[in-house]
Amino acid sequence: MSRRRWPAAGCALVTAVAAIAVATPAQAANPIITSIYTADPAPLVVGDTMYIYAGRDEAPTGATNFQMREWHVLSSTDAATWTHHGAKATIATFGWAGADAWASEVEPRNGKYYWYTSVNGNGAGWMNIGVAVGDSPLGPFTDAKGGPLISDSTANSSGLNIDPTVFVDDDGQAYMYWGGYWAPRAVRLASNMIDTVGSVVTPTGLTNYWEAPWMFKRNGLYYMMYAANDTNGCVTNSNYACQRYATATNPMGPWTHRGIVLGQVSSTTNHAGIVEFNGQWYIVYHNANAPGGGNFRRSVAVDRLYFNADGTIQQVVQTTSGPPPNPGGGGGSGTNLGPSATASTSYVSAWENLSAINNGGTPANSQDRSNLAYGNWPQQGTQWIEYQWPAAKSINKSSVYWFDDNQGIDLPASCQLQYWNGSQYVAVTGQSTCGAAGNVENVVTFNPVNTTRLRLQITSRSGYSTGVLEWKAFQS
Repeated sequence: MSRRRWPAAGCALVTAVAAIAVATPAQAANPIITSIYTADPAPLVVGDTMYIYAGRDEAPTGATNFQMREWHVLSSTDAATWTHHGAKATIATFGWAGADAWASEVEPRNGKYYWYTSVNGNGAGWMNIGVAVGDSPLGPFTDAKGGPLISDSTANSSGLNIDPTVFVDDDGQAYMYWGGYWAPRAVRLASNMIDTVGSVVTPTGLTNYWEAPWMFKRNGLYYMMYAANDTNGCVTNSNYACQRYATATNPMGPWTHRGIVLGQVSSTTNHAGIVEFNGQWYIVYHNANAPGGGNFRRSVAVDRLYFNADGTIQQVVQTTSGPPPNPGGGGGSGTNLGPSATASTSYVSAWENLSAINNGGTPANSQDRSNLAYGNWPQQGTQWIEYQWPAAKSINKSSVYWFDDNQGIDLPASCQLQYWNGSQYVAVTGQSTCGAAGNVENVVTFNPVNTTRLRLQITSRSGYSTGVLEWKAFQS
């Protein structure tokens, strides 16, 4: 799936909490949290919520090295109000780990959330990549493998096995990039997300690569952002870094360098992630701007990111205020038009019920059958569900809660919204990522359409059918 969702000026600081507690939400400028130091942020959008997964810098004042032992989570539903959920994984999550909770990233798949981490192992080799798993974006997370996914003993591993970025494409194939010291590494992941498939390769075309890769997809094009520290337009002092990016038409490359996304920040390291939230793209990064901050006491910040018409990225303007609020979570603005629509479908199984999609149910999870469930087993490939109204409606947002029975019906590979233009079905324009995550409401925004019919095309993963517990369409 495409990835892959921040603060307003002049507001109170986010309050820190213990790992098992939930903080009171608060608005904040950049950095978005100053009660602790946070670094190496990785954003993830699930439904109407953006999460940021970040390591905690615990180095004392004047330290000359990193001290990191845990990973924290922050979240927002409007890109302005942030909640700090505390530490959701630590060195102790991995029984084989020694120290150094460095950069990490979370990727959803199969109704689970896989947390890929840079962690120091107790055995041979320095930095390894581990993977934890949880049933929700906030866990709890446990070691999914019982040992490293990537280590120094992995053939063709990086000189420094750090900074994993994981991407699941529309066809369901997952990829992982990682590594430091001039050349990244890449490998395909198995569908279980905890084993590799095939050989580790060295991608080409990532000019002046140093570390911190971040991969996403937009309009059919693959993007790779990464940290570089060259003085060829990147930074004036090679002790610092910028964020360059490249594009490719294949997730394994070759890559073509395009330019700089984010210039030098106030910390020597520069680590960032890009995500779309409520129709707006954002970059999440760290700097040393919090009170008492420094190169080993960094803090997470966020700013808006813009694309040019040709798909290239405009260089980010760093701010201390952060972006303005971007509401639209909670399933969308306006009235849910689903209950007033007549539903139809390409196929429904005899033991499932089409009325489930607009009966107003609130699923507890993707396995919840308490309010009926729609499924199209044993059909595979692309199926559809559709709403029709007697008079045209103006619609600009939709959300879907997927059904997954852990048998023949599974989460989809991809989805696409279409509308009836009076003579045929055409794709909505400006569609944000059509999410395929389990156990959440997946929100999709698009340019307003005036139509009597809205159709959701659903493409299954190989070997599975698809299902829906609730589908909403919102009046613009």
